[in-house]
Amino acid sequence: MLNRVAFTNHNIINRDAKLARALCCVAIFASLPLLISCSSQPKVPFSYTIDPVSFEPGNQYNITDGRARFREIFCTANEDHGAQLPDFRSCDEALVRFDDEPPATGQPVDLGTSTLKLVGKMVPGLGYSCIKPWLHHDNSAPQHVAKLGYETGFIQVEGIASSETNGDLIAQSIQSRDQENDSRPLVLVGYSKGLPDIFAFLANYPDLARHVTAVVSYSGAVWGSALAEEANEKQLRWLARIPGAECEKKDSKALETLMPANREQWFAENTLPEHIRYYSVVSFPDPANISNGLQGSHKKIGQLQDARNDSQLVFYDQVIPGSTLLGFFNADHWAMSVPIARQHQISQALFADKNDFPREIALEAILRYIEEDLLTRNDANRVP
Repeated sequence: MLNRVAFTNHNIINRDAKLARALCCVAIFASLPLLISCSSQPKVPFSYTIDPVSFEPGNQYNITDGRARFREIFCTANEDHGAQLPDFRSCDEALVRFDDEPPATGQPVDLGTSTLKLVGKMVPGLGYSCIKPWLHHDNSAPQHVAKLGYETGFIQVEGIASSETNGDLIAQSIQSRDQENDSRPLVLVGYSKGLPDIFAFLANYPDLARHVTAVVSYSGAVWGSALAEEANEKQLRWLARIPGAECEKKDSKALETLMPANREQWFAENTLPEHIRYYSVVSFPDPANISNGLQGSHKKIGQLQDARNDSQLVFYDQVIPGSTLLGFFNADHWAMSVPIARQHQISQALFADKNDFPREIALEAILRYIEEDLLTRNDANRVP
């Protein structure tokens, strides 16, 4: 019996170790070898500074500072009911505070049910459909905000396809909603590569884009990732080998979307619709708060670009130009959206040891902020 148990545990550990390597690909190929160089020092060392991002007028990002109010909303909700939800963290542990963050507004936070009945649809990142059967997502964040009057869920896109292909799928989802005459405000949330997929939809389907009220970069690959340049299509197809994977194979051009040069070219050729409100939520983890399985890619991006990264994206490459920046979360790329640790204890021990994060409160705070912002703007635009 002991031998059988040991053999079974060995198989489980071996399976999860193999899956760890594949999952690293999901987060833009964290498993690729570190570049051989004379120095392992990061190109830009880690520090709690946000340069080149600036809230000063005329800055290239042209962003609005929403950090003070977002912190109030997040902390109020967290103090009220965060301890009753999974992966509780104090406000100061979850949200990074920089020296230039404005003081609190002092305005009360409404924790009641949604007035506008916002609909939030998330577009997942690279490879999500490949790991979805294994991940067995608990959907606790959507279930939590549903009790508050918000409807959320995922738009199914292809895990390793180009953003143009996935933009078509997003359009089909929005068109189905339009046929149902759903007039509730629609918020699209793009995680990682899901954000370029949303951008492709907005550019290619301007009529359907009129139905979108807001877009959120949630650790979104606005400007791509240097890791995409170090991978190839053959490695991308490794994801299809995950047990139970449902990877579609219409095309395998996700890496092209994520290359920084292609992202820069996209913005040079396209303009985001002006009627949509844009928001950015950035992952800016302390290096000690990055999971084992992501340490290699974190160091690699540091050598290539900047140590202030979440293991897949440098923090400033997650910011939508012209958006309202809501906050910086002390979480790595997986912790922001992929709840590995909640269902897979062995996987957590092997490669996702820093995966705990209060995603329920994070989603609630984002939706509450957007709703308050929309209501304030509607009141300001209302004719007396």
